[in-house]
Amino acid sequence: MTHSLVCPETVSRVSSVLNRNTRQFGKKHLFDQDEETCWNSDQGLSQWVILEFPQRIRVSQLQIQFQGGFSSRRGHLEGSQGGETLSKIMDFYPEDNNSLQISCWSLWGGGGWWSVSLKAAGPGV
Repeated sequence: MTHSLVCPETVSRVSSVLNRNTRQFGKKHLFDQDEETCWNSDQGLSQWVILEFPQRIRVSQLQIQFQGGFSSRRGHLEGSQGGETLSKIMDFYPEDNNSLQISCWSLWGGGGWWSVSLKAAGPGV
């Protein structure tokens, strides 16, 4: 059984918010469990989400969901311990639909920053 590693103490940052409208498209919608809301970035080739966890974590899968037609074709997961520079852990290739997509692997996360970085954020890119 899996459970979310995101807790109230997890700090999140995003690359941008569509039209700076944080009320409708802000990062708070990333983890609100409401399929009617979402984080929506501005346009651009590189959009990202950074999560800082309050303790060491063990990650076994990444679950990600896009709005159909607005998916990246390629992304990658980066991580580091504390204030170190982020380094690439793995690439992933999401489908351009609105289904929940799950990538499984076994990693040891060494506390601090984990980042999901979407390198191509537009349809057809």
